[in-house]
Amino acid sequence: MIDTSILAQAATSSDNVTWAQTIILSIVQGLTEFLPISSSGHLRIVSELLWGKDAGASFTAVVQLGTEAAVLVYFARDIWTFFTGWLAGLFNKDKRGFNYRMGWMVIVGTLPVAIIGFLAKDIIREALRNLWITASVLILFSFVFIAAEKWGSKKRNFNDLSMRDAIWMGLAQCLALIPGVSRSGGTVSAGLFLGLDREVATRFSFLLAIPAVLASGLFSLPDAFSPEAGQAASGAQLFVGTAIAFVLGYASIAWLLKFVSHHSFSWFAAYRIPVGLIVMALLGFGVMAA
Repeated sequence: MIDTSILAQAATSSDNVTWAQTIILSIVQGLTEFLPISSSGHLRIVSELLWGKDAGASFTAVVQLGTEAAVLVYFARDIWTFFTGWLAGLFNKDKRGFNYRMGWMVIVGTLPVAIIGFLAKDIIREALRNLWITASVLILFSFVFIAAEKWGSKKRNFNDLSMRDAIWMGLAQCLALIPGVSRSGGTVSAGLFLGLDREVATRFSFLLAIPAVLASGLFSLPDAFSPEAGQAASGAQLFVGTAIAFVLGYASIAWLLKFVSHHSFSWFAAYRIPVGLIVMALLGFGVMAA
């Protein structure tokens, strides 16, 4: 059994997030948010393994603002182009080209996760954070990656994106509400099944996540200071955590886009499956509580 008594004692001494938790969990968030290995699942696992408690969905959602800020900065030029194109098309039918359609695709693709996330927020913040669920999903959804890589044609480029793609990838994004699935894993897999090129599916996955995650983080901000479930965090801790997540998140985006241009998503399944099995073993032997 791993001796984490010092960390656990620091965490259990109060109902507040400690600075050790803030730094470690923010590093985990920044490194895993954009990789198809589930940042929420890893945050849940690390919290339980090191401190014997869940930092909470609200703390996670707020720190995610850092990684989403990284998306805004990394894709600033694309976002501005799509936004201005969408805005121009609203008032001038002659300017309703690809950028206008892209604006609507992001909006429509965001609706499913926004609606389900709001209606099922209590289940998401409590019942779905059971580690048996997280471990099982880490393993089972890995085979979705493998299937998507095997049967997806990967021949359609960015200009081929359609509202149909946005709707299906938006529905797949809802699966990310379950820790262990992965937002990028769900949406990119859907994109691959639809025949999109791997890099195209990944880029659109990032754009599709921006409205939902920003809204989730801002909505959860008050609860992070005084949560109904999980631990409370101070303003300084949330600021530092968000900053750490931003820096590492930006680096992760650049790395992933370069990686997927030459490598299969199945490589991530080779990581997820052993992690899921290890978590199950730790749960089974009582090292961790579900």
